[in-house]
Amino acid sequence: MKERFLVTGGARLQGSVRVDGAKNSVLKLMAAALLAEGTTTLNNCPEILDVPLMKDVLEGLGCTVAIDGQTVTIDTPAELSSHADFDAVRQFRASVCVLGPLTARCGEAIVALPGGDAIGSRPLDMHQSGLEKLGATTHIEHGAVVARAEKLVGADIKLDFPSVGATENILTAAVMAEGSTTLDNAAREPEIIDLCNMLNSMGAKISGAGTSTLVIEGVDHLEPTTHTVVGDRIVAGTWAYAAAVTQGDIVVGGIQPRYLHLALEKLKSAGAEVETYDLGFRVRMDHRPRAVDYQTLPFPGFPTDLQPMAIGISAIANGTSVITENVFESRFRFVDEMLRLGADANVDGHHVVIHGKEQLSSTDVWASDIRAGAGLVLAGLVSDGVTTVHDVHHIDRGYPHFVEKLNSLGAAVERVQE
Repeated sequence: MKERFLVTGGARLQGSVRVDGAKNSVLKLMAAALLAEGTTTLNNCPEILDVPLMKDVLEGLGCTVAIDGQTVTIDTPAELSSHADFDAVRQFRASVCVLGPLTARCGEAIVALPGGDAIGSRPLDMHQSGLEKLGATTHIEHGAVVARAEKLVGADIKLDFPSVGATENILTAAVMAEGSTTLDNAAREPEIIDLCNMLNSMGAKISGAGTSTLVIEGVDHLEPTTHTVVGDRIVAGTWAYAAAVTQGDIVVGGIQPRYLHLALEKLKSAGAEVETYDLGFRVRMDHRPRAVDYQTLPFPGFPTDLQPMAIGISAIANGTSVITENVFESRFRFVDEMLRLGADANVDGHHVVIHGKEQLSSTDVWASDIRAGAGLVLAGLVSDGVTTVHDVHHIDRGYPHFVEKLNSLGAAVERVQE
């Protein structure tokens, strides 16, 4: 049954909220459990739709997976299937992260080309090239990527772009390759650090996590582990921008603020007061935001996943902002929905120029992806009247208990069936 959100504008959000484990980490950690026979336990898992979807993928490969609140237990058998079937995989992009572990563990992986958010092309060429340098053969066949290797051997690999997904698949294959692998221009995201920490706790030998060069000494065998998922910096950033957009005051816990350094600095430039703590931060805004320019880049740059929030705050800021998207070419589809809300925005290639207005006007809008959906909700909070956000299943894929947390901060948001 489809659902929609009714968002009443005018609320000033204030209070405290805690973020759960990162969506962009937990799914990759679940896939990494394929590398070790036995029971792996993940704590602080977010209660989002993608976790049971990944459960389906792993169970299709022969695992037994139990979800109990924020704890996910994965029992990996000695013999795994190497074929991740289409129905489970096509529903979300992150499912492709089983490619590396299956190639390492089974010597073969057949993974249906994944679906996911409509934010632009995300080809697998770097994933395939990295596996081929480790000794695998790869090709696309019948709508699936196929990788096979009698033996993986360490290699020197340099990525053309610091792709998070390619880094993860190469990393999870190289941990059981013979010899040493050096991965240059690797992604530096906190979720990569989280994956490296879990793999090392399983017996892997990885150094350089958080830098652009990873060195992996291959091992013959990995053991299951218990691991706590890193906090979700994108959800935390969403709450930070919610405070600034609504001229509110929110304390966010469960996240290391250094993972959001640039995003928080942008809020300071917009006029917000920002305090940081060991595992959290506070954002307070008591006037209309100032216009600020944004440019998305891989970590430690401004996250592409927070680009809709940057557009949202720019739409009601005092002045003119230019937002440049350097990661996903189709992410400005979000702007079309903002235009429905009365935003003064013009797209020119990878740039959007936004002239801020004091208030947006409520109407019906449609979420095209997880972050666009959250951005539309924030925009609805500063619109007159009631904004209806459709296709909210996207939001549920990345934001646990979003409506409940918004309302606890003073918003008036209702979830209703279509």
